Amino acid sequence: MIPRARSILSSFATLLLLAAGAPGAELKPYSGAGCAAVLDGFFTDEVWAKVGATSCLKCHKSGGDADDSKFILRDPKRSQGQAQLEAMRHNLGAFTQMAQLKEGDQSRLLLKASGKLKHGGDEVLMPDSGGYRVLSNFVRRVNSPPGAWRAAAMTSEKNAPPFFEGIVMLDDRQLLRRATLSLAGRLPTEAELAAVENQKLKALPGILDAVMAEEAFFDRLREGFNDIFLTVGYDDVPENALSYEHFSKTRGWAEKCDLSHIRDEKARRQAGYKISGDYRKAILGEPMKLIEYIVRNNRPFTEIVTADYIMVTPYTARGYGIFDEVAARFKDLEDPFEYIPVILKALVGRDKVDNQDSATGFYPHAGLLSSFQYLKRYPTTETNRNRQRARVYFLHFLGVDVLELAARVSDAAAVSKKFENPTMQASECVVCHKTVDPVAGCFQDYWKFEGVYGKRKWGWFKDMFAPGFEGEELPSEERWRALQWLGERTAKDPRFAVAMVEHAYYILTGRKTLLPPKELDEPLYAAKRRAYQEQRKQIETMASRFAKHGFNFKNVLKDWILCDFYRADGLASASANPQRRAELDDVGLVRMLAPEQVERKVAAVFGKPWGKLNEQMAMLYGGIDSKEVTERAADPSGAMGAIQRILANDVACRQTALDFSRAPGDRKLFPNIEPDVVPGSSPEADAKIRQAIVHLHQRVLGRYDAANSPEVDRTFELFAGIVADADSRKGWDKQEIYSCRQGLLAPVPDPKYTVRAWRGVITYLLRLQDFLYE
Repeated sequence: MIPRARSILSSFATLLLLAAGAPGAELKPYSGAGCAAVLDGFFTDEVWAKVGATSCLKCHKSGGDADDSKFILRDPKRSQGQAQLEAMRHNLGAFTQMAQLKEGDQSRLLLKASGKLKHGGDEVLMPDSGGYRVLSNFVRRVNSPPGAWRAAAMTSEKNAPPFFEGIVMLDDRQLLRRATLSLAGRLPTEAELAAVENQKLKALPGILDAVMAEEAFFDRLREGFNDIFLTVGYDDVPENALSYEHFSKTRGWAEKCDLSHIRDEKARRQAGYKISGDYRKAILGEPMKLIEYIVRNNRPFTEIVTADYIMVTPYTARGYGIFDEVAARFKDLEDPFEYIPVILKALVGRDKVDNQDSATGFYPHAGLLSSFQYLKRYPTTETNRNRQRARVYFLHFLGVDVLELAARVSDAAAVSKKFENPTMQASECVVCHKTVDPVAGCFQDYWKFEGVYGKRKWGWFKDMFAPGFEGEELPSEERWRALQWLGERTAKDPRFAVAMVEHAYYILTGRKTLLPPKELDEPLYAAKRRAYQEQRKQIETMASRFAKHGFNFKNVLKDWILCDFYRADGLASASANPQRRAELDDVGLVRMLAPEQVERKVAAVFGKPWGKLNEQMAMLYGGIDSKEVTERAADPSGAMGAIQRILANDVACRQTALDFSRAPGDRKLFPNIEPDVVPGSSPEADAKIRQAIVHLHQRVLGRYDAANSPEVDRTFELFAGIVADADSRKGWDKQEIYSCRQGLLAPVPDPKYTVRAWRGVITYLLRLQDFLYE
């Protein structure tokens, strides 16, 4: 959408407000279902999707800038099931009543929208804009005989094919492999494959339950959620999340640790470095360990915003000054990464003014919201006033990007000049700040710019909307536990369940869920809208089930894995219809594996990771540091392509001869073939080679190809071609090159050049999309 049109749409909320006070028929506050409450596709897909949800709802809702008008809408995202349907019926009725108002023989709604009647907004909907056409069609429908447009509504999508028609789905074995690699970084066991072979998809839930009890799953869980919350990447040394005012005597314990029993100076220094490093790593790990604890113990996932405890280790407990109180609960006091849940006492400052208010004597824990690391990762400033924290709160826990609530102000200087306090007076500012500022106020006791906890000297700002949440003010007696108060309301908000389902999708696929398309006049708008709606239906169904069954996060992961969105593998054939191609553009898991996932996949296939995709190499391969680089690269660069080639060459070099040096029963890659089997020497030899290739395709790529398939033919031709090329040359060594025969369990001669040919095959397979992508 061009900027002018976007600005026009953002002004429509103001326009509707003015319609209530213009001359002509009076608009009374709408309170009924209206229009027989018949929700048709035109209202939901056109009026609501293109105008109501994107523009009107921002102001015309309870707690919005226009909440004193007679045109009040309800946000269906804040409801579930029948309540969500009732919200949409209410909105249909409100729009219908508005559309029936006349000025002479013309619609007052359209006259206002086109600027032909006075209004207080700076912009209007142009008569040739998509938004105006939608409203015009709606007014015509409302003022026509009901049967005419209701009949049309029933047949509007009659010719649309089933959404997943033409999509190739993974078979049960491939789905199992995708799930075990994603969740636990391993290949399926023979027993798991047999269960799926016999019981089909019915076997998967039980298998997934077992997988999600493995330690590797919890490693992946923490990694996935850190991609979202980024809590390991805050500035400053980790222990400084524990404020000097409250932990000055304990947070630096590692530097004062007595290591005099270690006589060697170098060893003593290295031991000190290790203690400090482990202490810092343990501090950074606490937020994600909280998530692990909740999921591991099948606790309600709402505890990420309501948990009245934090996770500590023997090392971090010393930093908090509570080691003596909790030492007996640890299994190993020397393990820096054994985490247990504890409740801190209210913070006591060096000065009385820094003492924490608490009606119970304990720190008011509220899951991640009140954790020192989360607050340190998203700090505030004198001018920001906790608004960054409010923004990430909405994004992380309710799936709402508050920056999308209104269009950017075109002339900030003019707005500042016109209003004494634009954030509370200018409509283009209020639309966001009336949502953001109350939540920012809930963080008011965490005002320190160094450390975390500390109240503002002069009290909270009076030139902001009062602390609260979505129109509900924070009671003064609840201020000391404001984040707990906020967390309790967050957990009950239907958007929380939806946001967590979206996070699960991101962890499994590496992609964010679809957003509704904004370009109303784009030819492919309807197709993109349908794709969004299909995915949204799946998300909302899962969210409802998630909330209904105790917020068990493992169930969400299982729901995604068993649904068609995760199982889709690709199109059976390229669609000639551009609309159909647009609908299916985001279907299927075609994404480059992250560096950590590549290492786990190499380890799963070959028994040992490559070991080089870490630190700077991982960053070059699209990884993140959770600080400056916070989003994983979605598309390969030239550097990534080079790393892929290096990986393929290096892993094949290390693993091919090594596998042949093992006893046949211990081999992972070549259990049923020896280096003396030469292509073309006999039909039996060729058949053995083909079967070996089938095994490699299955193990390395997860494909179940037939021995005479085109894919196996290509690999066979590569293998035979390398051997034939060697035969045509003279003077080559009868064994593998030096670097590729290191660490062998037994000598592996290569007089026929077949070992090196198999190395070429492994190199080829490791460079295929089937291995590097998911």
